[in-house]
Amino acid sequence: MSRTICLNSDIGELPGETGRALDRAILDVVSRCSIACGGHAGDEDSMRATLKAAKARGVVAGAHPSYPDKKNFGRISVSLSPEDLEASLRQQVRTLSSLARLQGVVLDHLKPHGALYNDSAKDAGLAQIVVRIAHQNRIRAVIGPPNSVLRKVALEAGLDFVAEGFADRQYSSDGSLVPRAEPGSVLTSVQEQVAQVLHISEEGCVTTRDGSMISLPVETICLHGDTAGAIQSALGIREALQTRKIEIKAHLPQ
Repeated sequence: MSRTICLNSDIGELPGETGRALDRAILDVVSRCSIACGGHAGDEDSMRATLKAAKARGVVAGAHPSYPDKKNFGRISVSLSPEDLEASLRQQVRTLSSLARLQGVVLDHLKPHGALYNDSAKDAGLAQIVVRIAHQNRIRAVIGPPNSVLRKVALEAGLDFVAEGFADRQYSSDGSLVPRAEPGSVLTSVQEQVAQVLHISEEGCVTTRDGSMISLPVETICLHGDTAGAIQSALGIREALQTRKIEIKAHLPQ
């Protein structure tokens, strides 16, 4: 295979054995995962289980902290002082980091979740908090949107940045994601997701909500485990990539 793409998924977000089974199935497909560490979802049991499952499959693991808001699954912006937000994120990532060390897993990246992902992509102050948390935990890379403030801040701080696109989210013409509250913002059919992944991985572009085509230069594509039909979509995406001779592989420094 001469071409590669990294697929990633946010895991450890759904409760109980049903959630762990879904995580394991997704981990059979992806090359990176971001593990919920208590802000929007997850607890120490789910963290241990997902770390173990990722290690067993050779999937690169990272931290997935968020605004501390389980009620809204971290998907709305929360008004906290910078100090309180940083303290929460520090605790979330330190908990996961400690559990990872016990299992011999090195956390390779940090990816903010939900509203924090969107907010830190535009707000330099929030981006700096995210980057500091990564530095403090000796995490080498940050995942986020291409051409974002978060990318600029991470690179200026000496971290690697992994630009990300989405298999199951509709894009606006300015390159932002269509808000989840809007109809059609989440692509639920396997066919739609496969088409979007192939466009991004082969052409570096994506079709937006208004039908225009925009550039989307990314190194990894996210498959959301909590989207309806996630396993079927993941398997369909893997099959389509294999058919096109595109290898699913995490991009790590040599």
